[in-house]
Amino acid sequence: MSHRAMKYLNDKRIVYRKYSSDVPTIEYDWGWYYADGTYDYYSLFNTKAKINTYKSLKWHLLVLWYLNPNIDKTQFSELASVITYQPNGFTTFNLSANMLKEIINEVFIQDLEQPPKNKLRKIVFKDGCGLDVKQKLSIVGQIIGRGKAITQEDIYEAMLQLYDEGKITISKIAEVLGCTPRTIHRNMGEELKKEKQELNSKYEKALN
Repeated sequence: MSHRAMKYLNDKRIVYRKYSSDVPTIEYDWGWYYADGTYDYYSLFNTKAKINTYKSLKWHLLVLWYLNPNIDKTQFSELASVITYQPNGFTTFNLSANMLKEIINEVFIQDLEQPPKNKLRKIVFKDGCGLDVKQKLSIVGQIIGRGKAITQEDIYEAMLQLYDEGKITISKIAEVLGCTPRTIHRNMGEELKKEKQELNSKYEKALN
């Protein structure tokens, strides 16, 4: 299967996206800008990338459970089975029955009072905002780049937006933020370099 089995999620009314409840710095027709960032925006299955590690799978299932607190363990187990069945297009690997049972139990005992760990986002676009990738990148550049001191958070925001377009490169990040590639190299840091490699790896696997 070349696409995800989203019909199951939609038919069961499974929530897999959530806008932030934090107060934005500025609200636009197309979305929101958070000057200090927000951790409260969750958007699963929004790109071509598939789940390709056990750690990522556990996080996705934890977020699904967090966003759907009314489902019981039987329903959650069925959902996990759908997500982890490789032909459904969500993952790059299959799990044994025992491993699936183990990860379901691990997720189900987590404290839902604490939101799952999430990435900091400064710019959130509304679903169906009508903007294409290039228009979104232009907005990112206008708001967090163009003459401002470039931070690691700004670089990461640009990377996330570029991820929807294709492979992430230093020159593309610099173009979005309106600076030189040297500036990106100087401010990137080892953690972001690793994240860039992981995002590009996910993108390449999604094409196979």
